[in-house]
Amino acid sequence: MLSLFRYKRPKPPPPPTVNVVEGYLPIESAHSLLAAEHRRQLLNRIWQYTALSHVQFTQLYLNPIHRYAEQVQQLPASETHHHAYLGGMLDHGLELVACSLKLRQLYLLPTGAAPEDQAAQTDAWSAGIAYGALLHDVGKIAVDLLVERQDGRLWHPWHGPLDQPYRFRYVKGRDYRLHGAAAGLLYPQILDRPILDWLSGFPSLWASLLYVLAGQYERAGVLGELVIQADRVSTAQNIGGNPSKALQAPIHSLQHHLISGLRHLVQHELKLNQPGAAGWLTHDALWLVSKTVTDKLRVYLLSQAIEGVPSSNIAVFDELQSHGLVESTPEGKAIWTALVAQGNWQQTFTFLRLQPALIWGNEDRPEAFSGTVSVAADDHPTDATVSPPAPKAGGAGSHQNQSVEDPMAMENADYLETLLDMFEMGETEVRDTPSQNAVEISNPISDSPGQVFLNWVKEGILSHKLIINDSKAKVHTVSGHVFLVTPGIFQRYSQEFPGIAKSLDQDIEEWRWVQKQFEKLNVHRKRGDGLNIWTCKVQGPRKKTTLKGYLIAEPMSLLELIPPDNPFLAFDDG
Repeated sequence: MLSLFRYKRPKPPPPPTVNVVEGYLPIESAHSLLAAEHRRQLLNRIWQYTALSHVQFTQLYLNPIHRYAEQVQQLPASETHHHAYLGGMLDHGLELVACSLKLRQLYLLPTGAAPEDQAAQTDAWSAGIAYGALLHDVGKIAVDLLVERQDGRLWHPWHGPLDQPYRFRYVKGRDYRLHGAAAGLLYPQILDRPILDWLSGFPSLWASLLYVLAGQYERAGVLGELVIQADRVSTAQNIGGNPSKALQAPIHSLQHHLISGLRHLVQHELKLNQPGAAGWLTHDALWLVSKTVTDKLRVYLLSQAIEGVPSSNIAVFDELQSHGLVESTPEGKAIWTALVAQGNWQQTFTFLRLQPALIWGNEDRPEAFSGTVSVAADDHPTDATVSPPAPKAGGAGSHQNQSVEDPMAMENADYLETLLDMFEMGETEVRDTPSQNAVEISNPISDSPGQVFLNWVKEGILSHKLIINDSKAKVHTVSGHVFLVTPGIFQRYSQEFPGIAKSLDQDIEEWRWVQKQFEKLNVHRKRGDGLNIWTCKVQGPRKKTTLKGYLIAEPMSLLELIPPDNPFLAFDDG
């Protein structure tokens, strides 16, 4: 390892929890901010993904990251959502860079270009993706926060890095969409002129990056998708979600927003386990008062500028139930009626019942309710009594508006280790002895080449090398079926294993040969007229198109859990 990560310096003590109304935070150098062990590990991982020399890495990555660190200092990434602690903005930025570069390895960019052009532009696209990821949320420090210097004057980040101790507070009634357009105020201070000059020489990359920096991800193509995917992984891991599931869910899925909204409300806004509360936690369930929580959930999602939020509570109940986010009653309903009792106090409510693990991942939970939650007679009564109570948790309390928590408190949940493990997804190198969950794909010429192809698809889905339901994906779920896009999925396979048809003296395009071998397996579902290929209509926000592909007769042969259908795809009945 180069000296960049070898130098020894005392590990700085974790910053104390600071109430920024009462005190000021000191200015720190980029070296000091990045000296924390978890940040050094992230930098090390970023360097590994770039495969650049020391000099190149310093120029293209380390220098911009240093300037970013000087700008964001110890500011959090959000007030009460993800990375809501001192230094959260810096951590989130580094995590996004590392994850986006890992995901970038699955793509040949620019899409559709000649191989020699893709090779010549490799470093530029990697850097452009990293910059888009690093600057994803940086606009927040310009429009979401009021930062006051010690001399009483407000600091504006377009003036340059802070030069005095500072304190901050969040802007009340802020526009939650504005920060996406505010990056333009800051990125020229983080990306220097030589870098901008270099990137501008690649028109496709340059356009995609500028769209990301303007908050117009829908126009940014693969670059925008990679930044959004990396953001989902970092955010999901930080708030206790499952980053593997976050990668599989559609980028703008309502399911993802419902889970995030429920976690935010329960962990930061709702009172639990007391008269006047909105929920009660027992040893096996979380009981949330249906109307109160659903009203708050809809308001929260609307405040986050989430599109497609159901207009009624009944519609929200249906969405929660259809995605398996709430448990159904024996009659198949989403709403439970139960009596809550503790001592001399008791009251009946209508509830949504959730699994606690949906809200608290690795985090400690609050103490379980010491009373009882009894399902009403017409709902098959049972008692949910907790004895003994679960260990008291320290991580589920509400954040105070003007204080943020020490990031080192998350180390008990192995936060960084889990996140770094996520970056290993998709590495399907040749193995001498495949693991139980791995599929040996090093020798596609076998007695059953079609089965080897299908094994490659399954391994790609499990490892997230093949992304599901994204705009460029070759695998989708439609009406509960797995849909393999042709010829794209076969062309990608043949690119990974060039020469497989030629080695058999087959006078046929390689991808067509792979497709024929797949058809011989008879694992696909044929149409009513006996043909193999199905057509799906794609209805996007601005354009329509079609996809052709195969339907897998047994979806569970490829997927451990079938994700929600791609909302933009439907079978073409015409």
